[in-house]
Amino acid sequence: MKKGKVYLVGAGPGDPGLLTRKAWDILTRADVIVYDRLVTRQILQKLPKRIKRVYVGKRSATHSIPGQDGIHRILVSNAEAGKFVVRLKGGDPFLLGRGGEEAQRLRKAGISFEVVPGITSALAVPAYAGIPVTHREYASSVAIVTGHKASKKKPVNWQRLATSVDTIVVLMGIENLPSILESLIEGGRDEETPVAIVERGTTRRQRVTVGTIRTMASQAVERQITPPAVIIIGDVVRLEKELSWFNT
Repeated sequence: MKKGKVYLVGAGPGDPGLLTRKAWDILTRADVIVYDRLVTRQILQKLPKRIKRVYVGKRSATHSIPGQDGIHRILVSNAEAGKFVVRLKGGDPFLLGRGGEEAQRLRKAGISFEVVPGITSALAVPAYAGIPVTHREYASSVAIVTGHKASKKKPVNWQRLATSVDTIVVLMGIENLPSILESLIEGGRDEETPVAIVERGTTRRQRVTVGTIRTMASQAVERQITPPAVIIIGDVVRLEKELSWFNT
């Protein structure tokens, strides 16, 4: 039997309108779609009903299947059965989404694959909140980092990062928010630096909370902020009130 092919596709940040044309074309031709929890219901509902859907979402320590190896097995087994497989991932598959690991596993198994980039929440979500991550008067550099502590081989050096870039965009950082903010202060970042957290960005349920490095940990508790959320740290957050345009 001829092996199938796997497409690692970025679903974008949530708004179905931000799914690329190429991604949509591939999705409508799929036999199997293996998707994570950040893929919105609006995207899934638009797909042909004949397509088999396999949910492999993760939330912190709770996984729908036994870890990343389980996802690898699903992708490989379906491709070996001759299926047209789409691995649909929120945002962009190669930005903090373990898409690189999945591509390595497919290559090792001799499975043909293609990567279809998506619009990352690290840029789109701040934009939907009226926050440009760079601006001639406020920021000429930006770092996109994970707030998850699972990466032991390459942990984020928050103290070094604190003053090395103008804007810091943190994905998957809500669980570790207090320690992140504390580390930035220890690294020399002004505790009055503006911070914004955007929950469920680019969707109708988007909510923006603005504060400072000093205040945001307590604000997050008070407002019961939950993932998915993007954290933006830097002077560009000052533009949120002026440039807010979505859901207004």
